[in-house]
Amino acid sequence: MGGDNWLSLSHGIMLGLLLGFAVAHSGLAALRPWGEQKIGTRLYRIVFALVSLPLAVVLIIYFINHRYDGLILWQVQTVTGVRSLVLILSAISFFFLYPATFNLLEIAAVQKPQVHLYETGIMRITRHPQMVGQVIWCIAHTLWIGTTFTLVTSLGLILHHLFAVWHGDRRLEQRYGEAFTAVKARTSTIPFLAVVDGRQTLKWQEFLRPAYLGVASFVMLLWWAHPWLIQGTARAISF
Repeated sequence: MGGDNWLSLSHGIMLGLLLGFAVAHSGLAALRPWGEQKIGTRLYRIVFALVSLPLAVVLIIYFINHRYDGLILWQVQTVTGVRSLVLILSAISFFFLYPATFNLLEIAAVQKPQVHLYETGIMRITRHPQMVGQVIWCIAHTLWIGTTFTLVTSLGLILHHLFAVWHGDRRLEQRYGEAFTAVKARTSTIPFLAVVDGRQTLKWQEFLRPAYLGVASFVMLLWWAHPWLIQGTARAISF
């Protein structure tokens, strides 16, 4: 889409959806201590999921259906090596995005959900793997699609995750005090910074866990199902 009307309504709608998700997700995270006292940890996790997951699904569907809206800033899909680069970056992003797969039973509230103070595995690379994974995902997809809508979406997602870095550290410091301060001093937000400056040492055996195999399997399944996901999303709802 070109001309003077490239700034479509979908740009603003996407920013509104992102803001709504950010407020709900971060707001419920902030209210977790209060909520767990009122209704219990398992029920609060269920409430959190029932609010966050539908909003996330709406975001994904809206993004897929409108990803080519707006102005085309660049077109590199036919450039040799770009597709492979995007696939590799996307796969790497999932290994950062889903460290919570270590506790699937807690996520599903089968076990009592808890706040953990991790300092192993991917946490040695970065204390905020979900933020890093989201940035990598946004870079890959913005490079591949190249539209203003995708750029706006990526900037909104990155801003939310940068806020979540501050918000998450603040909540952990309130909960754990000096114990978190010590972990914070030994880790870094910027990937590999704590390793490079000697505060942290990678232990590759910590990555030999079923959770990482699960993420790898999920990535391969997603690659295989990606065309059907795009088609199914377009047919499921269009708005």
